[in-house]
Amino acid sequence: MADRCLAAPDLRQYRYAVFCCSFKIDLGSTPDHALALFADEGMAMRYGAGMWPTTFQVVDLHAVREVGP
Repeated sequence: MADRCLAAPDLRQYRYAVFCCSFKIDLGSTPDHALALFADEGMAMRYGAGMWPTTFQVVDLHAVREVGP
């Protein structure tokens, strides 16, 4: 990284993704992208609730995905 005071992020540490979910109030027609990544679920929930109190969603990126038949 260009600035020695900034550590290079290790994406494996960021388990929780926060989405604003604009589609829930008909403000988006394309899939939402994650707007923030957190290592701690509580911090992700607080951030989402502060930014988009009625629509946000936190997704665990490390959760085991179930495979259908």
